Amino acid sequence: MPTISSTLPMTTSRVDSAAEPEAIRFPWSRPPRPGEGIEIDDHTLWLRFPLPMALDHVNVFACRDSQGWTIVDTGVDTATTRKLWRQAMSGPLAGLPVRRVILTHHHPDHVGLAGWFKSEFGAEILATRVAWLMARMLTLDVQSEYTPETISFMRDAGVTGSMLAARTKERPFNFVDIVHPIPTGFRRIEDGECIEFGRRRWDVRTGGGHAPEHATFWSREGDLVIGGDQFLADISPNIGVFATEPDADPLADWMESCRRFQEIADNRPLILTGHKLPYSGLALRLRQLVDNHVSALERLVDVLEQPRTAIQCFRYLFKREVGQGEFGLALAESVAHLNHLLRSGRISRFRGEDGAWYWKAGNAE
Repeated sequence: MPTISSTLPMTTSRVDSAAEPEAIRFPWSRPPRPGEGIEIDDHTLWLRFPLPMALDHVNVFACRDSQGWTIVDTGVDTATTRKLWRQAMSGPLAGLPVRRVILTHHHPDHVGLAGWFKSEFGAEILATRVAWLMARMLTLDVQSEYTPETISFMRDAGVTGSMLAARTKERPFNFVDIVHPIPTGFRRIEDGECIEFGRRRWDVRTGGGHAPEHATFWSREGDLVIGGDQFLADISPNIGVFATEPDADPLADWMESCRRFQEIADNRPLILTGHKLPYSGLALRLRQLVDNHVSALERLVDVLEQPRTAIQCFRYLFKREVGQGEFGLALAESVAHLNHLLRSGRISRFRGEDGAWYWKAGNAE
């Protein structure tokens, strides 16, 4: 998906942060090995678990209380991840119990083992209401083949003929493939409240675009923020439209969230993210995230002087070839950008003879 690259120092495990006045800085050049941990401070550990996808890892943070641990996000539900968690619990977590699981958002790499921690260890689950509802709904929605709505969505985006036939023969991804059943009970967290874990008080601030009601946590004791996927340092989170809501405009939610966070962000806090490396420089990064999508939108308007389908926009939006493993997310992000331009009146669309939507700069004739 659209990215802004950063060059990471790779010579030592910790990097000197004395650099230019405003820069994105990475205190660690290497992540923890699976099943091991890196100490962020006296009460906070950084762990990392593998993912069976192109983005091959997820970060998890364990925060120590007097009676055990609160973990933020979990990784996916696989035998490998469960084995690594047991290794971590007897190793860096020192055998103390995981008492609570806090979820930043509903995506499977973040909620995959929340139900396992509750059923196996009695951990309490904390999440925003939308995150919990989305996760539970998706674990209950199991499809053996693509629904008519999904087929229509792909056709609308320009997936036609043999390409559509090939894709609809595949078994669709189901949440339960890598997510443990989500239990019926949870504790709701809300934007604006203060919660305590890891011997800190954290202000909950929610964002949108990548996932609805995505929770971030801002420590009142020291410059530390747990950002999930809302504040990634050197990749831009997927902003996607899917068959469930084909006319949605999540990019508007994303831009609004970034601008709202800009009002309170500076470059001092250490940002603990769901992927890649922790960093400082949030105020700068938020500007980059907005500028990244503004530039992508301008590129699309330029190339849409000639009508194109959503999949024909890939090369201009992403500025590189999109592999088969990325196709679904690329399609979702392409439609998101086109929907945003349509909502703003900068482009129009019409049905082609192949049944796909063709998008064109300017108003409809």
